Amino acid sequence: MKLSLAILREELPEFDKQFHEAVKSQVPLLNRIMRFIVNRKGKQLRPMFVLLSAKLCGPVNDTTYRAASLVELLHSATLVHDDVVDESLERRGFFSTYALWKSKVSVLVGDYLLAKGMLLSLDHDDYRILKLLSNAIRAMSEGELLQMEKSRTLNFEEATYFEIIKGKTASLLASACASGAWSTTQDEVITEKMRLFGEKVGMAFQIKDDLFDYGNEAVGKPTGNDIREKKLTLPLIYTLQNTDSATRRKLIYIIKNQNKDPQKVQEVINVVKQTGGISYTEKKMFSFRDEALSILHEFDNVEIRNGLEELVRYTTDRKY
Repeated sequence: MKLSLAILREELPEFDKQFHEAVKSQVPLLNRIMRFIVNRKGKQLRPMFVLLSAKLCGPVNDTTYRAASLVELLHSATLVHDDVVDESLERRGFFSTYALWKSKVSVLVGDYLLAKGMLLSLDHDDYRILKLLSNAIRAMSEGELLQMEKSRTLNFEEATYFEIIKGKTASLLASACASGAWSTTQDEVITEKMRLFGEKVGMAFQIKDDLFDYGNEAVGKPTGNDIREKKLTLPLIYTLQNTDSATRRKLIYIIKNQNKDPQKVQEVINVVKQTGGISYTEKKMFSFRDEALSILHEFDNVEIRNGLEELVRYTTDRKY
Protein backbone atom coordinates (compact mmCIF):
# COMPACT_ATOMS: atom_id res chain seq x y z
CA MET A 1 0.00 0.00 0.00
CA LYS A 2 3.03 2.26 -0.41
CA LEU A 3 1.54 4.38 -3.20
CA SER A 4 -1.79 4.90 -1.39
CA LEU A 5 -0.01 5.91 1.82
CA ALA A 6 2.24 8.29 -0.12
CA ILE A 7 -0.76 9.94 -1.82
CA LEU A 8 -2.48 10.36 1.56
CA ARG A 9 0.63 11.42 3.52
CA GLU A 10 -1.04 14.72 4.47
CA GLU A 11 -4.64 13.52 4.75
CA LEU A 12 -4.17 10.45 6.98
CA PRO A 13 -2.57 12.35 9.92
CA GLU A 14 -5.39 14.92 9.70
CA PHE A 15 -7.95 12.12 9.65
CA ASP A 16 -6.31 10.55 12.71
CA LYS A 17 -6.50 13.86 14.58
CA GLN A 18 -10.18 14.37 13.72
CA PHE A 19 -11.08 10.76 14.53
CA HIS A 20 -9.45 11.02 17.98
CA GLU A 21 -11.49 14.16 18.57
CA ALA A 22 -14.69 12.48 17.38
CA VAL A 23 -14.55 9.66 19.96
CA LYS A 24 -13.85 11.84 23.04
CA SER A 25 -16.20 11.49 25.98
CA GLN A 26 -16.78 13.05 29.41
CA VAL A 27 -16.80 9.59 31.02
CA PRO A 28 -13.33 8.35 32.13
CA LEU A 29 -14.15 4.65 31.55
CA LEU A 30 -15.44 5.41 28.06
CA ASN A 31 -12.33 7.47 27.25
CA ARG A 32 -10.13 4.58 28.37
CA ILE A 33 -12.02 2.15 26.13
CA MET A 34 -11.95 4.63 23.22
CA ARG A 35 -8.15 4.90 23.52
CA PHE A 36 -7.96 1.10 23.49
CA ILE A 37 -10.10 0.92 20.31
CA VAL A 38 -8.33 3.81 18.53
CA ASN A 39 -4.87 2.33 19.20
CA ARG A 40 -5.94 -0.95 17.56
CA LYS A 41 -7.91 0.27 14.58
CA GLY A 42 -5.92 -1.75 12.08
CA LYS A 43 -4.94 -0.83 8.54
CA GLN A 44 -7.54 1.97 8.12
CA LEU A 45 -8.58 0.56 4.75
CA ARG A 46 -12.07 2.06 4.84
CA PRO A 47 -11.00 5.63 5.66
CA MET A 48 -8.35 5.31 2.93
CA PHE A 49 -11.07 4.35 0.43
CA VAL A 50 -13.11 7.40 1.54
CA LEU A 51 -10.17 9.78 1.16
CA LEU A 52 -8.98 8.39 -2.17
CA SER A 53 -12.53 8.29 -3.60
CA ALA A 54 -12.85 11.95 -2.65
CA LYS A 55 -9.44 12.87 -4.13
CA LEU A 56 -10.32 11.07 -7.34
CA CYS A 57 -12.98 13.72 -7.92
CA GLY A 58 -11.62 16.85 -6.21
CA PRO A 59 -9.68 18.28 -3.24
CA VAL A 60 -10.31 16.66 0.16
CA ASN A 61 -12.35 18.93 2.46
CA ASP A 62 -13.86 18.94 5.97
CA THR A 63 -16.88 16.96 4.75
CA THR A 64 -14.50 14.26 3.50
CA TYR A 65 -12.80 13.97 6.89
CA ARG A 66 -16.17 13.73 8.64
CA ALA A 67 -17.24 11.03 6.17
CA ALA A 68 -14.04 9.05 6.85
CA SER A 69 -14.53 9.43 10.62
CA LEU A 70 -18.17 8.32 10.32
CA VAL A 71 -17.15 5.22 8.37
CA GLU A 72 -14.51 4.32 10.97
CA LEU A 73 -16.90 4.97 13.86
CA LEU A 74 -19.57 2.73 12.34
CA HIS A 75 -17.03 0.04 11.44
CA SER A 76 -15.62 0.08 14.99
CA ALA A 77 -19.14 -0.16 16.43
CA THR A 78 -19.97 -3.22 14.33
CA LEU A 79 -16.70 -4.94 15.35
CA VAL A 80 -17.44 -4.34 19.05
CA HIS A 81 -20.98 -5.70 18.65
CA ASP A 82 -19.74 -8.65 16.53
CA ASP A 83 -17.35 -9.71 19.30
CA VAL A 84 -20.27 -9.79 21.75
CA VAL A 85 -22.44 -11.81 19.36
CA ASP A 86 -19.57 -14.26 18.61
CA GLU A 87 -18.29 -14.24 22.23
CA SER A 88 -14.88 -13.58 20.68
CA LEU A 89 -11.98 -12.98 23.07
CA GLU A 90 -9.55 -11.80 20.38
CA ARG A 91 -9.55 -9.05 17.77
CA ARG A 92 -6.51 -8.56 15.48
CA GLY A 93 -4.27 -10.57 17.80
CA PHE A 94 -5.20 -8.57 20.93
CA PHE A 95 -7.85 -8.99 23.59
CA SER A 96 -11.24 -7.82 22.28
CA THR A 97 -13.34 -5.18 24.03
CA TYR A 98 -15.67 -8.03 24.98
CA ALA A 99 -12.80 -9.99 26.60
CA LEU A 100 -11.76 -7.04 28.76
CA TRP A 101 -15.09 -5.38 29.61
CA LYS A 102 -17.72 -8.09 28.90
CA SER A 103 -21.12 -7.85 27.23
CA LYS A 104 -22.90 -4.97 28.94
CA VAL A 105 -20.07 -2.45 28.55
CA SER A 106 -19.26 -3.65 25.01
CA VAL A 107 -22.85 -3.22 23.80
CA LEU A 108 -23.01 0.27 25.31
CA VAL A 109 -19.64 1.16 23.73
CA GLY A 110 -20.90 0.01 20.33
CA ASP A 111 -24.06 2.09 20.79
CA TYR A 112 -21.93 5.10 21.80
CA LEU A 113 -19.83 4.82 18.65
CA LEU A 114 -22.97 4.64 16.49
CA ALA A 115 -24.45 7.69 18.23
CA LYS A 116 -21.21 9.68 17.89
CA GLY A 117 -21.11 8.90 14.18
CA MET A 118 -24.69 10.00 13.61
CA LEU A 119 -24.23 13.21 15.59
CA LEU A 120 -20.99 14.02 13.75
CA SER A 121 -22.97 14.06 10.50
CA LEU A 122 -26.14 15.70 11.83
CA ASP A 123 -24.25 18.50 13.57
CA HIS A 124 -22.77 19.50 10.19
CA ASP A 125 -25.85 18.80 8.03
CA ASP A 126 -24.13 15.93 6.18
CA TYR A 127 -27.50 14.32 5.50
CA ARG A 128 -26.62 12.62 2.21
CA ILE A 129 -23.55 10.98 3.71
CA LEU A 130 -25.49 9.91 6.80
CA LYS A 131 -28.15 8.35 4.57
CA LEU A 132 -25.49 6.43 2.62
CA LEU A 133 -23.95 5.03 5.79
CA SER A 134 -27.32 4.34 7.49
CA ASN A 135 -28.28 2.22 4.49
CA ALA A 136 -25.02 0.30 4.97
CA ILE A 137 -25.74 -0.39 8.66
CA ARG A 138 -29.20 -1.69 7.76
CA ALA A 139 -27.74 -3.92 5.04
CA MET A 140 -25.02 -5.23 7.38
CA SER A 141 -27.59 -6.24 10.01
CA GLU A 142 -29.79 -7.90 7.38
CA GLY A 143 -26.78 -9.76 5.94
CA GLU A 144 -25.69 -11.10 9.32
CA LEU A 145 -29.23 -12.20 10.24
CA LEU A 146 -29.73 -13.86 6.84
CA GLN A 147 -26.48 -15.78 7.36
CA MET A 148 -27.61 -16.92 10.82
CA GLU A 149 -30.95 -18.06 9.42
CA LYS A 150 -29.39 -19.98 6.53
CA SER A 151 -26.66 -21.51 8.72
CA ARG A 152 -29.36 -23.33 10.66
CA THR A 153 -30.69 -25.10 7.57
CA LEU A 154 -27.35 -25.63 5.74
CA ASN A 155 -29.25 -25.28 2.50
CA PHE A 156 -28.68 -22.22 0.37
CA GLU A 157 -27.57 -21.34 -3.11
CA GLU A 158 -24.65 -19.34 -4.45
CA ALA A 159 -26.97 -16.38 -5.07
CA THR A 160 -27.90 -16.33 -1.37
CA TYR A 161 -24.21 -16.32 -0.40
CA PHE A 162 -23.62 -13.27 -2.61
CA GLU A 163 -26.68 -11.57 -1.10
CA ILE A 164 -25.26 -12.18 2.39
CA ILE A 165 -21.78 -10.83 1.70
CA LYS A 166 -23.14 -7.87 -0.24
CA GLY A 167 -24.98 -6.88 2.92
CA LYS A 168 -22.60 -7.81 5.69
CA THR A 169 -19.31 -6.62 4.13
CA ALA A 170 -19.64 -4.94 0.73
CA SER A 171 -22.31 -2.43 1.80
CA LEU A 172 -19.99 -0.56 4.17
CA LEU A 173 -17.14 -0.29 1.65
CA ALA A 174 -19.65 0.75 -1.02
CA SER A 175 -20.95 3.54 1.23
CA ALA A 176 -17.39 4.57 2.14
CA CYS A 177 -16.48 5.11 -1.52
CA ALA A 178 -19.82 6.79 -2.28
CA SER A 179 -19.56 9.18 0.67
CA GLY A 180 -16.00 10.14 -0.33
CA ALA A 181 -17.13 10.90 -3.87
CA TRP A 182 -20.16 12.85 -2.66
CA SER A 183 -18.02 14.99 -0.33
CA THR A 184 -16.11 16.51 -3.27
CA THR A 185 -18.69 16.40 -6.06
CA GLN A 186 -22.31 16.44 -4.74
CA ASP A 187 -22.94 14.56 -7.99
CA GLU A 188 -25.38 11.63 -7.73
CA VAL A 189 -24.15 9.90 -10.89
CA ILE A 190 -20.49 9.88 -9.79
CA THR A 191 -21.51 8.93 -6.24
CA GLU A 192 -23.46 5.94 -7.50
CA LYS A 193 -20.58 4.89 -9.76
CA MET A 194 -18.19 4.94 -6.78
CA ARG A 195 -20.75 3.14 -4.61
CA LEU A 196 -20.84 0.33 -7.17
CA PHE A 197 -17.03 0.33 -7.34
CA GLY A 198 -16.83 -0.06 -3.55
CA GLU A 199 -19.44 -2.82 -3.59
CA LYS A 200 -17.41 -4.86 -6.09
CA VAL A 201 -14.24 -4.39 -3.99
CA GLY A 202 -16.15 -5.36 -0.85
CA MET A 203 -17.40 -8.57 -2.47
CA ALA A 204 -13.85 -9.51 -3.45
CA PHE A 205 -12.62 -8.60 0.05
CA GLN A 206 -15.11 -10.91 1.80
CA ILE A 207 -14.48 -13.78 -0.62
CA LYS A 208 -10.76 -13.45 0.17
CA ASP A 209 -11.60 -13.63 3.90
CA ASP A 210 -13.64 -16.78 3.29
CA LEU A 211 -10.76 -18.35 1.35
CA PHE A 212 -8.46 -17.86 4.36
CA ASP A 213 -10.58 -20.47 6.17
CA TYR A 214 -9.16 -23.09 3.78
CA GLY A 215 -5.56 -21.87 3.77
CA ASN A 216 -2.48 -22.35 5.91
CA GLU A 217 -1.64 -18.71 6.68
CA ALA A 218 -1.90 -17.28 10.19
CA VAL A 219 -4.65 -14.71 9.63
CA GLY A 220 -6.00 -14.11 13.12
CA LYS A 221 -8.55 -16.92 13.07
CA PRO A 222 -8.03 -20.69 13.04
CA THR A 223 -8.34 -22.55 9.74
CA GLY A 224 -11.76 -24.18 9.53
CA ASN A 225 -13.38 -21.59 11.79
CA ASP A 226 -16.30 -20.98 9.42
CA ILE A 227 -16.98 -24.73 9.27
CA ARG A 228 -16.98 -24.91 13.07
CA GLU A 229 -19.52 -22.07 13.11
CA LYS A 230 -21.63 -23.82 10.42
CA LYS A 231 -21.14 -20.92 7.99
CA LEU A 232 -21.60 -21.98 4.38
CA THR A 233 -19.17 -19.92 2.30
CA LEU A 234 -18.57 -20.14 -1.45
CA PRO A 235 -15.88 -22.89 -1.49
CA LEU A 236 -18.19 -25.20 0.46
CA ILE A 237 -21.35 -24.22 -1.44
CA TYR A 238 -19.61 -25.02 -4.73
CA THR A 239 -18.40 -28.37 -3.35
CA LEU A 240 -21.85 -29.38 -2.08
CA GLN A 241 -23.31 -28.58 -5.51
CA ASN A 242 -20.60 -30.38 -7.47
CA THR A 243 -19.99 -33.63 -5.63
CA ASP A 244 -21.84 -36.94 -5.48
CA SER A 245 -24.82 -37.36 -3.14
CA ALA A 246 -22.98 -39.67 -0.71
CA THR A 247 -20.14 -37.16 -0.21
CA ARG A 248 -22.66 -34.33 0.10
CA ARG A 249 -24.55 -36.16 2.85
CA LYS A 250 -21.28 -36.92 4.66
CA LEU A 251 -20.13 -33.29 4.52
CA ILE A 252 -23.46 -32.00 5.79
CA TYR A 253 -23.41 -34.56 8.63
CA ILE A 254 -19.91 -33.43 9.69
CA ILE A 255 -20.88 -29.74 9.59
CA LYS A 256 -24.03 -30.38 11.62
CA ASN A 257 -22.77 -32.93 14.13
CA GLN A 258 -18.96 -33.15 14.11
CA ASN A 259 -17.97 -29.54 13.47
CA LYS A 260 -15.87 -29.35 16.68
CA ASP A 261 -13.70 -32.33 15.71
CA PRO A 262 -10.45 -30.98 14.13
CA GLN A 263 -9.90 -34.14 12.06
CA LYS A 264 -13.43 -34.03 10.65
CA VAL A 265 -13.13 -30.31 9.88
CA GLN A 266 -9.85 -31.04 8.04
CA GLU A 267 -11.66 -33.76 6.12
CA VAL A 268 -14.19 -31.19 4.88
CA ILE A 269 -11.36 -28.81 3.90
CA ASN A 270 -9.62 -31.58 1.95
CA VAL A 271 -12.78 -32.46 0.01
CA VAL A 272 -13.36 -28.77 -0.83
CA LYS A 273 -9.83 -28.50 -2.22
CA GLN A 274 -10.10 -31.75 -4.20
CA THR A 275 -13.47 -30.79 -5.71
CA GLY A 276 -12.17 -27.46 -7.03
CA GLY A 277 -14.00 -25.23 -4.54
CA ILE A 278 -10.92 -23.09 -3.94
CA SER A 279 -10.07 -22.42 -7.60
CA TYR A 280 -13.73 -21.69 -8.42
CA THR A 281 -13.97 -19.23 -5.53
CA GLU A 282 -10.74 -17.50 -6.57
CA LYS A 283 -12.13 -17.01 -10.08
CA LYS A 284 -15.23 -15.35 -8.64
CA MET A 285 -13.09 -13.13 -6.41
CA PHE A 286 -10.92 -11.97 -9.31
CA SER A 287 -14.05 -11.38 -11.40
CA PHE A 288 -15.39 -8.91 -8.79
CA ARG A 289 -11.94 -7.31 -8.55
CA ASP A 290 -11.77 -6.81 -12.33
CA GLU A 291 -15.31 -5.36 -12.42
CA ALA A 292 -14.21 -2.82 -9.79
CA LEU A 293 -11.08 -1.91 -11.78
CA SER A 294 -13.17 -1.50 -14.93
CA ILE A 295 -15.33 1.11 -13.15
CA LEU A 296 -12.25 2.82 -11.73
CA HIS A 297 -10.66 3.21 -15.16
CA GLU A 298 -13.59 5.37 -16.27
CA PHE A 299 -11.95 8.17 -14.23
CA ASP A 300 -9.14 10.36 -15.60
CA ASN A 301 -7.09 11.19 -12.49
CA VAL A 302 -4.25 8.71 -13.10
CA GLU A 303 -2.30 9.21 -9.85
CA ILE A 304 -5.30 8.73 -7.55
CA ARG A 305 -6.65 5.99 -9.79
CA ASN A 306 -3.37 4.11 -9.39
CA GLY A 307 -3.56 4.52 -5.61
CA LEU A 308 -7.08 3.09 -5.54
CA GLU A 309 -6.06 0.27 -7.87
CA GLU A 310 -3.26 -0.63 -5.45
CA LEU A 311 -5.82 -0.85 -2.62
CA VAL A 312 -8.15 -2.97 -4.75
CA ARG A 313 -5.36 -5.41 -5.58
CA TYR A 314 -4.34 -5.48 -1.92
CA THR A 315 -7.80 -6.80 -0.97
CA THR A 316 -7.30 -9.90 -3.12
CA ASP A 317 -3.53 -10.38 -2.74
CA ARG A 318 -3.21 -9.83 1.04
CA LYS A 319 -1.85 -12.59 3.27
CA TYR A 320 -4.05 -11.74 6.29
